[in-house]
Amino acid sequence: MAHDLECTYDPDRDIVLEGGGEVEIIWYVDYTCRHTRRIRDIIRRSPKRFGEQSTATVVRFIMPEEGDRGAELAARAAIAAERQGKFADMHRLLFEQPPQYTQEGLENLARHLSLDLYQFRDDMRAEATDEKLAFDRNALGDTSDLHMPLIFIDGRFYGGAWDEDAIIDAIERPLGVRISLAGEDFFHWAASAGLVLILATLAALVVANVGWHDSYEQFRETDFALSFGEHSFALPLEMWINDGLMALFFLLVGIEIKREIIFGELSEWDRAILPIIGAVGGMVVPALVYVGINFGGEYIHGWGVPMATDIAFTLGIMALLGSKVPTSLKVFVSALAIADDLGAIMVIALFYGEGFHLQPFFLALAVMAVMAALNWGRVWNRMPYMFLGVVLWYYIHESGLHATLAGVITAAMLPSRRPADGRSVAAQAAAIVEGEDEPAKMGDTAVRRLQNAVERLREPGFHLQEALEAYSNYLILPLFAFFNTGLLIIGSSFSPLAPESLGVMLGLLIGKPLGIVGIVWIATKLGFARLSSEISWLQMIGAGFLAGVGFTMSIFISSAAFEGGELESVKLAVLLASTCAAVAGSAILWFAPKIGANGTG
Repeated sequence: MAHDLECTYDPDRDIVLEGGGEVEIIWYVDYTCRHTRRIRDIIRRSPKRFGEQSTATVVRFIMPEEGDRGAELAARAAIAAERQGKFADMHRLLFEQPPQYTQEGLENLARHLSLDLYQFRDDMRAEATDEKLAFDRNALGDTSDLHMPLIFIDGRFYGGAWDEDAIIDAIERPLGVRISLAGEDFFHWAASAGLVLILATLAALVVANVGWHDSYEQFRETDFALSFGEHSFALPLEMWINDGLMALFFLLVGIEIKREIIFGELSEWDRAILPIIGAVGGMVVPALVYVGINFGGEYIHGWGVPMATDIAFTLGIMALLGSKVPTSLKVFVSALAIADDLGAIMVIALFYGEGFHLQPFFLALAVMAVMAALNWGRVWNRMPYMFLGVVLWYYIHESGLHATLAGVITAAMLPSRRPADGRSVAAQAAAIVEGEDEPAKMGDTAVRRLQNAVERLREPGFHLQEALEAYSNYLILPLFAFFNTGLLIIGSSFSPLAPESLGVMLGLLIGKPLGIVGIVWIATKLGFARLSSEISWLQMIGAGFLAGVGFTMSIFISSAAFEGGELESVKLAVLLASTCAAVAGSAILWFAPKIGANGTG
């Protein structure tokens, strides 16, 4: 993606337009692109705002893949002029000309600059010029998701506004901008959510095992109440997190599931069949392993604990492995984890509620009917659904069903529509700007119309996910981990051979990979599905082990299924099994390409 791109200055091959300071601006130029022409004055003025000696502006060239050769001719003319020390002058003249360049017209510009015309022609066709254009193109890499103009500031792709003040901030990097960039880098790192979860878990384990266990438990059980007049609604702090905040997490899970079913990997049967089959096998076999170990015992109801996969950890580990994991395998595991989440949600809703009360259940159905009516009436505003979602959460909680079900139902009730045509939205935005008397000082009405046009590019669920995803990954899930993994290890009576603990560990460590790989193998042999040629069976086994990282979802289900000392033991079993599954899966995926290269995989 664009925000991951990096470009650094090469003094042997790059052309410096002006300046020589510490801050490097690398500007990819297509002289025929109207957007590059529009931003040219901003690029030219920005260094002058705070001293030309503070920046070095480097020009590289990019040509459209299709169309006439005007952009390439212009780039060759600029490089040829640089050979005679007149690059800045030729650069300026090329922008001042209409963007229809010909060899004759470029030679006229060379005459105007008093260049040696014979050398100019030779340099335009020279092998060194070919190498320079190839270097610029290769340094940029894949441009499929990039849009002109392209600017890199200190090696970092600039994806901000085409505004002079915004570019100045990106160049000067005041404290606020540096904090924002550091946060953006961290959030875009695929493993960051998993790392925060690990830190929260370690913090809980430290607090519980250094003498603060009683205070930790007391804090978890502290009541927090909402009151209105004589009415009061109180829950322990742990339940507010597990039933309340986690409903937002399940809202985002529901949005992702719905998007994949309607528009994504699960929308077409031929693409969805393999991950769905894998998810079913990865849920059924671990549950059977647990039931087999606990059959006839008092803890058989915990069969749902080893069924779940923690998507944040699993995909985070695969991201850390980088090119060791084929893209098709990442897509398969992503779709499998989403189908797995859907199965876990159904299991929680059907089997892990707390009793059942008819009146609040009917009131919950009434709220759902109102949400469905809003959906049917194509009410696209998200706020009514969020307000009704809170009401729905209360009635589902009071009915005895698991309250987090409200998040999934709210996601299902959000209206969906295909993204708008980007060209139409861009044309509308241009018309709004051009219709202003002073486009540089747009009125509030025009700004609101622009916001409405841009928002239409995605469905309501996308914008809600964008607004809440960071809070879910870096606040809600870490809080859940901290409040649910403060297990007393030192002096605990944990026994890995206890049936409930053994069932969970073997379910995650053996049941998950066996169920996923086994059913996928059967499906491919029977012709129901086809495994991508990029994926070896050894890599599939590694992915199956990574799916055994249950963590968040498994601990969530265990909190609904157990209590007391058994809950502590099961949680510790989840942590141990998830750690072992992560190590085993990572090792297999790391060495799988080497084994395959030796012809033994």
